[in-house]
Amino acid sequence: MVLRISGYAVFIFAITGTAKIINHFQLDPSRIDMIFNHSLTGIDEDMEDCLFDGYEILTHQLKNREFQVARGSIVLGRNFIITFEITEIKVLTILLNNIQKQNIDIQSWGVDYILYLIFKDILNNYHSVFDYISRQLDDLEDEVLANSGDETTYHKIAAMRQSTRSGRRNFQNLKSLLAMMNYEDFQWITLPVKTLFNQELVYQIDHLWQEYQALRAWMSELMEIQRDNIASKTSERINRLTILSTVFLPITFITGFYGMNFKYMPELEQAWAYPVVISVILLIVLSSIAFAKQQRWL
Repeated sequence: MVLRISGYAVFIFAITGTAKIINHFQLDPSRIDMIFNHSLTGIDEDMEDCLFDGYEILTHQLKNREFQVARGSIVLGRNFIITFEITEIKVLTILLNNIQKQNIDIQSWGVDYILYLIFKDILNNYHSVFDYISRQLDDLEDEVLANSGDETTYHKIAAMRQSTRSGRRNFQNLKSLLAMMNYEDFQWITLPVKTLFNQELVYQIDHLWQEYQALRAWMSELMEIQRDNIASKTSERINRLTILSTVFLPITFITGFYGMNFKYMPELEQAWAYPVVISVILLIVLSSIAFAKQQRWL
């Protein structure tokens, strides 16, 4: 027997399972909507049950020329931390497996230290992805500068630039979280872990932000150059068509002139008329082509 479950049914099962987890940890039921609607960092004064944070992670995986983004949420309580992955890209799972392999004394550090390790690995993942993007842009730059690319090259750069927008949202989200930590009444991060965030992650986020802006500027520059290349190639094609039209214009005039049905056309009765007209036509074609090449139009 084969059991078939629709996407809607899977979605219902996911909500049900999440609701059980939320209820087990005595969190506000509205957190379920925040998880599935992908809300960003926030602490609601009316429900001070946890620190809620949404994340977006760029991955090396490509789909339709765009980098795929892993999305999810992190819930930090007083003695627990829960992660929810919205997409099927198991980036955060790999990060958590790496954390589990480390010898961490949770009792002395606290559960908020795991949140620090998660964000640290997320930022390290961005370093890897940005390095991959840089290598991709190096290859695309060779195509663009050699003028060997086409509209496909332009669309690759445009898709890459569009798919990296999630990096901006994630960095801004992390900056908001760091800013919230400096509040005196912020209770979810202990002072030792807050010191780690401020000493290590603040600099790393600023460095990644600058690298992100540099990559975006690089992509914009390549897109502009490739757009000019495409326009230049289009102009060359139009120029060649114009030259061909110019070459055949006098020929059309001559053939149209002798195609008129007048009774008295002396040349029609001469034996040399046909070869002379053909010779004149060939002379016009060759002269026009020679002139176009001399002017570097061809």
